[in-house]
Amino acid sequence: MSDGQRPLEGPDQQPVSIPPSQDGNLLATAPGRGKKTRRPSPFDPFRTAVWRGLATILPPLLTFVVLIWVVTTINLYIFRPLTDGTRDLILWYIADIKPASAIPAELRGQKEVVLEGVTYTQVGTGAYIPKAVVDYLESELGDYEIPTGARECYERYIQLRYLKPHIILPCLASVLILVLYLLGKFVAARAGRLAWGTVESVFLSFPLVKSIYGAIKEVSDFLLAQRRIEFRRVVAVEYPRKGIWSIGLVTGESFSEIRTAANEPVLAIFLPTSPAPMTGYTVSVPKKDTVDLDISIDQALQFIVSCGVVGSAQQLGPSAGQPLEVPQTA
Repeated sequence: MSDGQRPLEGPDQQPVSIPPSQDGNLLATAPGRGKKTRRPSPFDPFRTAVWRGLATILPPLLTFVVLIWVVTTINLYIFRPLTDGTRDLILWYIADIKPASAIPAELRGQKEVVLEGVTYTQVGTGAYIPKAVVDYLESELGDYEIPTGARECYERYIQLRYLKPHIILPCLASVLILVLYLLGKFVAARAGRLAWGTVESVFLSFPLVKSIYGAIKEVSDFLLAQRRIEFRRVVAVEYPRKGIWSIGLVTGESFSEIRTAANEPVLAIFLPTSPAPMTGYTVSVPKKDTVDLDISIDQALQFIVSCGVVGSAQQLGPSAGQPLEVPQTA
């Protein structure tokens, strides 16, 4: 019998060797007991390959989808309103639109007119705009037709000349960072905290908004808090009762009063909950009642988020893959 086997013998019982399941865990069923093993199907290799391919492509695909959603949301609700506002501001400042009624009667109907030394071109059948604007649009648009309205021509002109992506995006990002900085400084002050507390109380006064806002605030506080919790190592503790093991993250030593009462070292341990590890429980456990796990913090969080589906291969133990001996009844 090998070291990985665990014989279970009793009176008049002969040990029988049961191989582990295909995933390496000792989950095989003893002969004659429990559910019968499903007979292999000729489609099993095909089904296994399909699931393996799905498991391979799904993580990068979902990552790509989430990134696209984030970029699209930021562009739709932040950058686009800022760009439109900037365009309207520039339009208000530089627009030189002459309605047909402002043109002298003897010049009306002409395609181009000169007023105060500036050449104006009629767009469509309506107002006049500077010829320089029309020439710029024709040179930039090429075979594409320029807009027929005076305001539309100016909007397109501003978009092409002043709001080029390599210029406007860094500027808008700088403005956004500046606004966030000023908001952070404002909230850090006493008056800012009081004002923001009033705003939050308004949000929390609505039942549905309260639930959504509270959940989002909890996640954002966990991810963006300046005073981050620093986990030191991963341990296993028997919680919530003896015989049930939970994964915990050691944050440090517990209160001195607890150490004095226990008369031994006591650790402060954070026990994350699945599948949202940003919530959980903080317990004080004697050091002797903890078991150090040889896994990283990231591996522990992956194990918790996946509800145990994703785990470290080291946790299979040295007996993984070895047959388990169970008694065979007469």
